[in-house]
Amino acid sequence: MGLESDSLSGGFHDPVFQGQAVFRLVMDAMARPGTLQTVTDDTGAPSPLGIAAGAIALTLLDHDTPVWLSVRLQKSALPGWLSFHTGAPPAPEKAEARFAFIEAGAPLPSFGLFSAGTQEYPDRSVTLIIEIASFEGTTPLKLTGPGIAGGRIVHPSGLPDGFLRQWAENHVLFPRGVDVVLTAGDRFLCLPRTTRISAGAL
Repeated sequence: MGLESDSLSGGFHDPVFQGQAVFRLVMDAMARPGTLQTVTDDTGAPSPLGIAAGAIALTLLDHDTPVWLSVRLQKSALPGWLSFHTGAPPAPEKAEARFAFIEAGAPLPSFGLFSAGTQEYPDRSVTLIIEIASFEGTTPLKLTGPGIAGGRIVHPSGLPDGFLRQWAENHVLFPRGVDVVLTAGDRFLCLPRTTRISAGAL
């Protein structure tokens, strides 16, 4: 199929039920940072967007949420697919985006180029959805912070270069800052800006 036909395919077959189910997964993942969630329905999102990222896009994007896409995603059928299924407008500049999607292996843009909100309106910030290789990496990372009793260990594989440094810088901006969703295939976890990340086991 061509880009145009790919843009019209897929989506939720039961938008209300499936959208609510994914929304609950995202809210639970934000409330309990680092817990892995699994999306059970494949939305048929155009490659290279993964199953979980596609479902999150259909759930959270609408005509009031400008979206920024990394270069490879911009050149795929994804812009048309998002426009058709969600109505989300493209954000010409990173600072204008409410959501941003970055495919696996893409260079990580500076968090500072995106909106971190303001002291008065910290919610006016971007959520970055970053695809990685898997959640079975060999290097453990420890998460601490609100919603994480005693700490939680995750094993992401394929984090973009500079992610941990940028995350540490982002954390000190609180209450401002970006939030991140890491996805890999049909699974994802959330990292709200309140979460601290350090190397090592519990």
